[in-house]
Amino acid sequence: MKGILGRKAGMTQVFTKEGKVIPVTVIEVEPNVVTQVKTVETDGYNAVQLGYLDKKEKNATKASIGHAKKANTNPKRFLKEIRDVEVSDYALGQVLTSSVFAAGEIVDVTGTSKGKGFQGVIKRHGQSEGPKTHGSRYHRRPGSMGTMRPMRVLKGKKLAGHMGNETVTVQNLEIIEVCEAENYILVSGNVPGPKNSLVLIRSAVKGGSVAPKEIVSFVEEPEEVIVESTEVEPTAVDETPVDASVETESTEATETPVEEKTVEETETQESEEQEKEQAEA
Repeated sequence: MKGILGRKAGMTQVFTKEGKVIPVTVIEVEPNVVTQVKTVETDGYNAVQLGYLDKKEKNATKASIGHAKKANTNPKRFLKEIRDVEVSDYALGQVLTSSVFAAGEIVDVTGTSKGKGFQGVIKRHGQSEGPKTHGSRYHRRPGSMGTMRPMRVLKGKKLAGHMGNETVTVQNLEIIEVCEAENYILVSGNVPGPKNSLVLIRSAVKGGSVAPKEIVSFVEEPEEVIVESTEVEPTAVDETPVDASVETESTEATETPVEEKTVEETETQESEEQEKEQAEA
């Protein structure tokens, strides 16, 4: 027998590789701490006490603080005892995670059902309604109270009253997936209680296990990004060898006449200016 405490997070569905849809309940399982170990020698029976969710010391009693310090941990909001366990497998202050269970195991889940308040016999016990027409005045009442002779209502009569808010155990649920990294367990089917309510997962009393289901994963793989190169390809250049001597001669031939022409023009302009000045004088 083994077990762990968790909180009901809600319901969803998963798909197997064969195409089957499985409705599952997501149970958030944060690390549990073994706050007490009971043995036959000291307490008369074997059991372990698990603590779940830390509580502020200002909101805890001195007794609960001292009890938690024995396990070297903080005061816990919830404490639950599991009997008929192998005491040798547990130690005071040991931390238990969702890895205590594996996919394919059969478990029993215990929780507190939703409270419905005061309800009638139709909703509470599923009794049949009376006729709706033809003058009938009997619609949603409890019906006969019994024979005439006892002159009283017998014990066990199903009547209207408080409905729900009871401890309920759902047996033989299969564990579909266990994720220790994200602290959750997926259990097939529904479990009692509203969202965020405390639940206890234990090994099934009737025992048994099945082959784990192959679940389809929807994790998207990152796509490969192709980067286009922006390098400009070099243009083709005519690599025909050119004689250096020919190139220098051609440059000199083009540049020398230009220089000589400019010098002659300047000399003629200067001579003309001098002649003008002499004529004026």
